[in-house]
Amino acid sequence: MNLPRLETLASLRAAIDRREVSPQELQDAAMAKASTSSAFAQVRALPAANGPLAGIPLAHKDMFDRADELTGMGAHPSAARLGQQNATVLARLDAAGQADIGRLRMSEFAMGPSGHNAHHQMPENPVVPGGIAGGSSSGSGVAVAAGIAPAALGSDTGGSIRIPAACNGVVGFKPTHGLVPVDGAMPLSWTQDCIGPLAASVKCATEVLQIIAACSLDVTGDVMRIGLLAGEMQSGASNRMQQAIADVALILERRGHQIADTALPFFDALTEPANVIAISEAATVHADRLKTCSDTYGAQVRARLVQAAAIPAQAYLRAMQVRAAAQAKMAEVLDDFDVLLMPTLADAPPQGAAVDVGNSPDLAQVIAGLTRFTRPASILGLPALSLPIAMTAQGPLSVQIISGPYAEGRIAAVAQEIETTLALRSAT
Repeated sequence: MNLPRLETLASLRAAIDRREVSPQELQDAAMAKASTSSAFAQVRALPAANGPLAGIPLAHKDMFDRADELTGMGAHPSAARLGQQNATVLARLDAAGQADIGRLRMSEFAMGPSGHNAHHQMPENPVVPGGIAGGSSSGSGVAVAAGIAPAALGSDTGGSIRIPAACNGVVGFKPTHGLVPVDGAMPLSWTQDCIGPLAASVKCATEVLQIIAACSLDVTGDVMRIGLLAGEMQSGASNRMQQAIADVALILERRGHQIADTALPFFDALTEPANVIAISEAATVHADRLKTCSDTYGAQVRARLVQAAAIPAQAYLRAMQVRAAAQAKMAEVLDDFDVLLMPTLADAPPQGAAVDVGNSPDLAQVIAGLTRFTRPASILGLPALSLPIAMTAQGPLSVQIISGPYAEGRIAAVAQEIETTLALRSAT
């Protein structure tokens, strides 16, 4: 099976330029779809302005403030906060001409990689019946995959852009930590939080990222040294996932790129430190509210935050030391490679029932399984893009492309080359 073709920013702009459709007609059609979609927490029309986005409808994760609007954060209604001013990322997209049609569902307080939510339904995955939507940017992945919007903002602390992108067969682009401003966005783990796009294509994602980062990415197609994940961590991926990545590597090699295996044994050792840092910082963010409103948290999120409050400062500081050492090791690896290829998920997205473990002892195992391949880039602060490369009967398989700090252009160039080649193959 081939991945579905989605409308992109470029194709919609071209249709507007040819006068085949007006921005208002696009917005009306998107809002009609959104009104019946489980991806949306709120549907509303905000006027579009002139700019490179040409009034094209977008929608965003319900964690970004707008002046005089409630930000729900996927939580109990009592947790909603009234925005005092627009988050910078929304202000930049507004100035670029977006038509923001609503707020998208998310995991409670962005805590949960599957998309399950104790207060609100998990959005239905439009490409994998019964499959998880992925989290925490669940609605963002679903809205793009369903063709409601060509792009949507999400956030990523341990994989929350890349996991829902992989589950729904779309592109997810996590930038370098600090590249995109996070003011006006709900915090989770301030040393790992990133804001980035989920989109219908690599070009869509790159364009939106350039707008919200207020920078220009050098997307060049030079010959690159590409590393393939090898060793014990790679063996955690399914055989068909490993084969799909090998097929992509062969494509790139035939196009002149240099391909070599690289073992990254320290990656598996980052799972626990990444979790300690993220959950300790989240517990700090929620400390006051948890004391007074603990009954308004879902059982799973409440249990994780309560457990995190007991983590000693020594463990947190030790995790930070492990991070620093791993960053030094990774810098050495990236002296030898321009980008690394590895899975986003171990296989196609699991069925929702299989990972709906509530607050059972299996919870930690489920979280670790879904974030195994995404956490390293988060704790290391590196940019990473998730790209669908194959479609199976059980759902999409996605590759993750990682590079050094502020090398988003390099990642986009490789991803665009893969995407274009696969699209040409599927068309013949």
